[in-house]
Amino acid sequence: MTQKKVTDKNSQKTFFTRAEDVERQCFVIDAKDKVLGRVATKAAHILRGKHKVTYTPHIDNGDMVVIINAEKIKVTGRKLEQKEYGRHSGYPGGKKLIPLAVMLKNRPEQVMKLAVNRMIPSGPLGNQLRGKLRVYAGDQHPHIAQKPVVVEV
Repeated sequence: MTQKKVTDKNSQKTFFTRAEDVERQCFVIDAKDKVLGRVATKAAHILRGKHKVTYTPHIDNGDMVVIINAEKIKVTGRKLEQKEYGRHSGYPGGKKLIPLAVMLKNRPEQVMKLAVNRMIPSGPLGNQLRGKLRVYAGDQHPHIAQKPVVVEV
């Protein structure tokens, strides 16, 4: 005995957001006296678009994120002495390790960018998301015209 598949007009359908239907916003996160990882995860969450009901994994439906006061972030534990950022020149013996304390003193924006960028996917979708992140060391930013919404972490 075979059963026929009954389709209803009221059956649910899976909804996928299209790229042209996405409405973008601008968010500001104040990193003053906040933990580096907490700010980075919140920013990555917004960049990816996971805070929206219409989240679709393969579509860039995230929003722009502006992070201010990157020089005033905190880290927990002994990360200031122990955490190191590495790079390699490509030559033998060309490995360079820079401690977090030195990076925060010289390039605080880069510390925040690296933390957020390592939380979003690599590839073409991640490249689109990285373009919507702006990090500033001080409390001033030039994105007032976008009417940014302040986000608490």
